[in-house]
Amino acid sequence: MTEPYAVPVPRGYRVGAWEVRAPIATGAFGSVYEARRTKDLDGMPRTAALKFLPTGTGTPRQLTHLRELIEREVELHRRLRRPRLIRMYDTLTVDDPERPALDGATVLVLEKAERSLSALLAGSPRPAAGPALLAQICEGLAQLHRAGWVHGDLKPANVLLMTDGSARLADFNMAAELEGTHAYTPAFSTPDYTPPELLWSEIGARGRRIRPSADVWAFGVLAHLVLTGSFPLPGSTPTARRDAAAAYARGTDELRLSPALPAVWREILRACLTRTHADRITTEALLRRVETAAGTAPSARLPRLTARLSRLPRRPARRRSRSRPFLVLAASAAAVALSALGYGVSTWADDGGKGTGGKGSGATANVSAAAYGASELRTDAGIPPAYRLLIVETAHDCDRPDVTPALIAAMLKVESDFDPDLADPANDEYGIARWTPSVLRWWMNEDGTPGETVPEPPFPPAESIPAMGRYLCWIAPRLDTGLRDDRRVLIAAAYRTSYGTVNTAGGVPAQDKAYADRIADHLEKYAPPGRR
Repeated sequence: MTEPYAVPVPRGYRVGAWEVRAPIATGAFGSVYEARRTKDLDGMPRTAALKFLPTGTGTPRQLTHLRELIEREVELHRRLRRPRLIRMYDTLTVDDPERPALDGATVLVLEKAERSLSALLAGSPRPAAGPALLAQICEGLAQLHRAGWVHGDLKPANVLLMTDGSARLADFNMAAELEGTHAYTPAFSTPDYTPPELLWSEIGARGRRIRPSADVWAFGVLAHLVLTGSFPLPGSTPTARRDAAAAYARGTDELRLSPALPAVWREILRACLTRTHADRITTEALLRRVETAAGTAPSARLPRLTARLSRLPRRPARRRSRSRPFLVLAASAAAVALSALGYGVSTWADDGGKGTGGKGSGATANVSAAAYGASELRTDAGIPPAYRLLIVETAHDCDRPDVTPALIAAMLKVESDFDPDLADPANDEYGIARWTPSVLRWWMNEDGTPGETVPEPPFPPAESIPAMGRYLCWIAPRLDTGLRDDRRVLIAAAYRTSYGTVNTAGGVPAQDKAYADRIADHLEKYAPPGRR
């Protein structure tokens, strides 16, 4: 493992009847390992995926989130033991006082998959078995909705393929139980698969209200990707496609489905991708139409994909992808969770760190976090993969050309050395961006309004990095034109002091010269050739 796991577990470690063999996936709030059974257990497979959820040694805010996450996943897995959903065989609690980092950890024993749909699409953007796969995915959605749950984050990374090629829905971190017509989910999701009505929806104390129709929209996007190798809305980045979705919802732009889409699927996807949730097809009606289009009966088996899967690249080196912690009030609605497998955490993309963004695959579907935004941010300069997504998307959310991913990365390096837990009480600065609580209050909300109260640390990266971007975006136009020095460096200096101080000094103030020099050095290191 070249990156630290959220829950590091050594090879050979035993919990219950299971022995850990190899890492599979990790994220901010859990890690997944392949394991083998060491004793006979009725109904248990020889191998499984063990998902370790942390012991709860973090901050109070993280502990609250963690408890909710564990309760949500355990409850959902217990209630939903269906063929189209990844199965949970057991739940365990680690009892190992000699290992404080593991003692008390919750372990989910899950069905082990062969690959994810995103990994399949990376090698074959338009797989021949696509229609049959879509029928199985839709069947899984119908099973989930019948049980009274919304998935909330359907995308290729969260569809797993078993050894026989059959599909399973996975990653229920965002799943929520319906209360009448709505459920409440965390305040972020993957923009490419989020319906327009939720992109900027109000976020309350319980999170964001969501309907099953949100999963239907996500299925339409996923189906278009599987059948054509492209997204149904135009744009080369998630931000651009998000804006296109908003324009479509407003009626100022039309849905532009690919000419490669077969006619029968074109009508199905139009029924999924409607401007409003009220016009969207119901899940049961969608399932009937998808099964007809795919030529599959409800019990039909998918043609074996084992040979195709075995030809996909397998490398021992893995790079970590990440997911924003879904802090209900803190996380941005523009957050993207990248993964190559969907065991309920962000995962390692099986691409040797080179990315798997094949033709038409789309960044959010198939590019590893270690390679995300490679055209704007070097991948070989020591920027932790865990923060690349936040850094790049934060820069994209600002329309100022000088607020670049390289600038944000350089500032995070100089401010904290990418330490999300930095605490400097003497200067009243905390977190990866060294926020002073009274200042962060003014930049923590996406809509530009200040927080009602002064926030209390800790400040997780999901709060700190987007807030830094908003502040830098505000600073940039307030710096005088004609100042000497690189404007990116001047913006960084203003972050440390103020734009007024920089303007008065006619450049970097003398007391901030050492800081500015370090920023400039890291800008040179982090920006790809042609972007410096």
